[in-house]
Amino acid sequence: MQTGENAPTPQRIGVPREIFSGEKRVATVPDSVTKLIKLGFAVVVERGAGELADLSDGAYIEAGATIAPSAAALWSGSDIVFKVRAPTSEEVALMHEGQTLIGFLWPAQNPDLMQQLAAKKVTALSIDALPRTLSRAQKMDALTSMAGVSGYRAVVEAANAFGRFFNGQITAAGKVPPAKVFIAGAGVAGLAAIGAASSLGAIVRANDTRAEVADQVVSLGGEFVKVDYEEEGSGGGGYAKVMSEGFQAAQREMYAQQAREVDIIITTALIPGKPAPKLITAEMVKSMKPGSVIVDMAAEQGGNCELTERGKAVVKHGVTIVGYTDLASRMARQSSTLYGTNLFRLTEELCKTKDGVINVNMQDDAIRGLTVIKDGEITWPAPPLVVAPKPAPKPTAAVAEKKSGHGHGSSGPMPVKTLAMVFGLGALAFWAIGAYAPAAFLGHFTVFVLACFIGNMVVWNVTPALHTPLMSVTNAISSIIVIGALVQILPPEAGSNGRPDQLIQWLAFAGIVLTAVNMFGGFAVTRRMLDMFRK
Repeated sequence: MQTGENAPTPQRIGVPREIFSGEKRVATVPDSVTKLIKLGFAVVVERGAGELADLSDGAYIEAGATIAPSAAALWSGSDIVFKVRAPTSEEVALMHEGQTLIGFLWPAQNPDLMQQLAAKKVTALSIDALPRTLSRAQKMDALTSMAGVSGYRAVVEAANAFGRFFNGQITAAGKVPPAKVFIAGAGVAGLAAIGAASSLGAIVRANDTRAEVADQVVSLGGEFVKVDYEEEGSGGGGYAKVMSEGFQAAQREMYAQQAREVDIIITTALIPGKPAPKLITAEMVKSMKPGSVIVDMAAEQGGNCELTERGKAVVKHGVTIVGYTDLASRMARQSSTLYGTNLFRLTEELCKTKDGVINVNMQDDAIRGLTVIKDGEITWPAPPLVVAPKPAPKPTAAVAEKKSGHGHGSSGPMPVKTLAMVFGLGALAFWAIGAYAPAAFLGHFTVFVLACFIGNMVVWNVTPALHTPLMSVTNAISSIIVIGALVQILPPEAGSNGRPDQLIQWLAFAGIVLTAVNMFGGFAVTRRMLDMFRK
């Protein structure tokens, strides 16, 4: 790290108060401020910036930030500005050359804003432009964070408008059936909604054009409803694509059936850069039961329902249609915490030297994707990521040769001569035992050989289940030990040679006790492990 006169001057990160109507989130919380200061930055927060998210100025001061008395003072004195919503024209006018802006800018939807920022010769990083296919970028993925909050909140809004229990109940006053919820789109927001609705006890169904999400739906307690039409729906980058007319017709038929059956519909379908697809028609709304609810999470992009009114909750044909565009903002503190963490992780990538100065490295795929304006030059859209080619499949002969091995270090099947010698020596040993061993020994030896064979088949061919691969084997062995010990303890049958001596009986008893401890103790441990996954 540089010291003395050569050390760079730490940059100031400014966090203004969001002025967009109804926006309650703030770009950074006190916990993130502490971490940013450890990276070498100075942090300044506009007075009252976190007020609507229940974050006081005192909490920011305690975390090490300073409070700017006005928006003008904050913008003029900051090298980097963290925002949630895209800046207004008034906020752009407060910016200065060389400044860096980070937030949700939506460059495709805001071309005029891009021109205004470029004219100010600033650098702008749009958090919504992050390449989501990069695994290392997941910690910076604010879209996923906000979608998860929105999906959860959509279920809360649906429950509030529904006015009935989600879970079924049987009481002295009568039987209450569980609510049926259908979720259109099983992306991040849809999966969050599935988890929330399932945890409330509702019967949850979901659909998505991407067939690969079916297992995720089931794992969260939902039922995946498949469209009776074969077509791949993945559009790359974690998003869905526009489907063919044939698929859309089959999908509409399925949605119409679900609308007649369910109580609540939550729609999440979005396609980047395009208006939200219309999935729920007015006729479908009319077919729903009175008191049903539709929560349209795509209302800001036009809505998935034909009757959605942006930013409002309206009742049409007896159905409440919720078109709120601020679902994440309705959980402002949680959303701000997650968003602040995303921006901190991004700052870590921009300031790997931890000296309080960012470096917008255009050679880094994640940073290049985020950067929509660099020093006044519009760099959006970023060039497509170079996808590594899939490894060539292994030759069939090589795979067959590998499968023919017998254990570690095996070079192939045993040679025929060696196999013949092993069988010959084994046969000779059995002949010697049969020719010279006492008759009583032969009986015991035969039982021993059969026991080894059966034990191998019973114990080692057991298919391990969840949390019980060891239990499967040890319980099988323990059962054999218990049976053998009981034979030694039980009274002899009439005509037998008599009871075994007391030493053998005591050893058999000890064997039963020890194996019982092992078996019942194993079941107890397994139960505790399974309880960890129960709510």
